Amino acid sequence: MSEVKVAAAQQPEPWLRGTSTEVSSVGRGVLHALELAHEDVYRWCDPLADDDFHARPFDLPSIAFQLKHMVRSLDRLLTYAEGNQLSGEQIALLKSEMDAVGSREEIFAELDQGLELSARRVRALSAGDLEQPRFVGKKQLPTSVGGLLVHVADHTQRHVGQAVTTAKVLLAGKSL
Repeated sequence: MSEVKVAAAQQPEPWLRGTSTEVSSVGRGVLHALELAHEDVYRWCDPLADDDFHARPFDLPSIAFQLKHMVRSLDRLLTYAEGNQLSGEQIALLKSEMDAVGSREEIFAELDQGLELSARRVRALSAGDLEQPRFVGKKQLPTSVGGLLVHVADHTQRHVGQAVTTAKVLLAGKSL
């Protein structure tokens, strides 16, 4: 059993643990959403085999896609929050998210590294910057640092939910 799964089984959800109190309430909420995402992914996807990560039961998007998209979107959203535009590498990774490549271990490694780096980046953003304007994409759509951080939490949870749903369908199919 992974360390993430063991930690989650023995505690209340991250937002009820009294952690990250040195971070602003918005940043803390984002950090807790990232922690919960990590725990939920391991809880439901850890029992699955390599092939399951690329399976598409009932034409659902694969777990591999959901997890790659989640961490790569975190990178993109936090790049915008930091006041930067996307690099060529980030755009290339975006275009490759649907590719059915990567082993279970590689996908988990990208998830672990991506969530850890994202948490460090969230911690580095100042609470005083939440209202600072930011611009997203080629069209330079307006938002703020706070808006991007809220979307980081929302978007992450959305894709974790989709990965968990796919995992549950796959696990149910194995028990029939």
